[in-house]
Amino acid sequence: MTQITISPVTRIEGHAQVRVWLNAEKQVERAHFSVVELRGFEKFLIGAAVEEAPRITPRICGICPTSHHLASAQAVDQIFGVTPPETGRKLRELLTHAQCIHSHAIHFFMLAAPDFLIGHDAPASQRNVLGMVKQAPAIARNAIEVRKLGQRITEAVGGKPIHPSNAVPGGVSRPLEEGQRATLLSMARQGLAIAEEGWELARTLLDETDMNLGAVETAFMGLCRNGDYSLCEGTVQIAGKDGKPRGSFTGADYLQHIQEYSEPWSYLKFVRLASGEHYRVGPQARLNLCCGMGTPLADEALKEYRARFGAYVQAPLAANLARYVEFLASCERAVQLLEDPAITGTRVREPAGKVVNRRGVGILEAPRGTLIHDYTVDDRGFIEQCNLIVATCQNSWAIDRSVEQAARGLVADGALTEAAGNRIEMVIRSYDPCISCATHAIGRRPVAIEVRDAINI
Repeated sequence: MTQITISPVTRIEGHAQVRVWLNAEKQVERAHFSVVELRGFEKFLIGAAVEEAPRITPRICGICPTSHHLASAQAVDQIFGVTPPETGRKLRELLTHAQCIHSHAIHFFMLAAPDFLIGHDAPASQRNVLGMVKQAPAIARNAIEVRKLGQRITEAVGGKPIHPSNAVPGGVSRPLEEGQRATLLSMARQGLAIAEEGWELARTLLDETDMNLGAVETAFMGLCRNGDYSLCEGTVQIAGKDGKPRGSFTGADYLQHIQEYSEPWSYLKFVRLASGEHYRVGPQARLNLCCGMGTPLADEALKEYRARFGAYVQAPLAANLARYVEFLASCERAVQLLEDPAITGTRVREPAGKVVNRRGVGILEAPRGTLIHDYTVDDRGFIEQCNLIVATCQNSWAIDRSVEQAARGLVADGALTEAAGNRIEMVIRSYDPCISCATHAIGRRPVAIEVRDAINI
C-alpha cells in the first residue's frame, strides 16, 4: 500500500499532517488528518488553586488565549458562587469580541485569503502572506490594523495583549479608564470601517470555488441567547443534519448531550453527540443556529450569506464567509460597548470568599467554536479533576472526513500534485483548526502509522 503524506499542513495554528493511503489500483483507500503532538493542561492543572486557572489556561494558545481565560473565569465564578456585576460582564464581553476580531482577522486575511485572492493552484512560494503583501498591499495593511484593534482592547481590558489575566472570580480586577475608552472607541470605529469596506471583497471571495470540495454532513452546536447570536451568554443549542432541534444545555449537564472518544490515528480528542451523531461548531454552526446577529451590518451580511448558501449550510468552505459575518458583528459590538457609559463603571467585581460549589463549568464561544472548561475542586479550592473540550476537538471528525472526501476527488492515477495538495489544505483551513488548543487526549493515545513507498509533498 502506497502512502502520500502532506506534511506539514500550512497556514494553520500548530503542527499537523495528512496521510493518504492508496490501494493496489492507485485509488484512495483511506485518508486521515493526523496530529501527534500532546500538551497536558488537563493533567498539570490538577493540584492548582482554582483561582489560578484563569491565569494558567491562556498559555494553552497564543491565538485564542482570551477564550480560555474567560471560560475558565466562568467556571471559577460558579465554584465561588459569585456573579459579575453589569460592568464586569460588559468588560468580559468586550474582551470576547476583541478575541474574535483578532482571530478572525488573522484567519480570513492572512491564512485563508491567499487561496482565493492569489489562486487555489498558484505555487506555494506565491500563495502565502508575503504573496498577499505583494499582490494586495492595501488588504494586508488593513488586516494588520484591524488585528491591532483586537490586541489593544485585550491589553487595556485584559491586562496584556496576549495571555490576559484581569478576569478574576466575580468579574475583572480593574475598571476601564475614560481615557482608555476614548482611545479604544476611536480605534474600534476605524476597525469597523475597515471591516465594512472588506465585506465588498469577502462577499465575492468564494465565487470561483467548488463548494462541494470536502463536503460532509453533520449536526451543529453553538451558543444562542433567546435565539440570537451570542458569544458569551445563553444556552448551547444542538441541531441535527436536517436542521431540526436535538436538545440544549447550559452547564454541568453537557455530558448528557456529548461524549468524548479517541481514534488511533491522532492525539486529538474527538467529540460526538451522545446519540453517536457527529457535529460541528464554529462560525458556520453559529450562523446555522441563530435567528439574527444583533447588529445592523452583520444582520445584512447574514441575509446575503443565507441567500447565497441557504438557511442551513453544510459546505465546509462556506465557513470562510461565515467567519467574516462574525468579524463584522464583533467590530460593531465593540463599538456599541465602548459607546456605552456603563463600560467605565467602577463596580467591576463581586467579592469572592470560600468555595460554594465543588464543581464549575464555563461555556462560551471561542472564535473556532464552543469551548468548555470543567473543574472539580476539593473544599479548599484545589483542582481535583479538569476537563477541557475545545472547538477543534469537536470538529475533528468533520475535518478528517473532509480530508478523505477531498483526497478521493484530487488524487489522480496514484499521484497528488502540489496544487491538488493545497486544495486539501484549503479544506482544512476552512475549519481554522487550532492544534495547540486541541491536543488534550483521553484514554489510549496510539498512532497507527503505515509507511510504505511514502511520497512527501
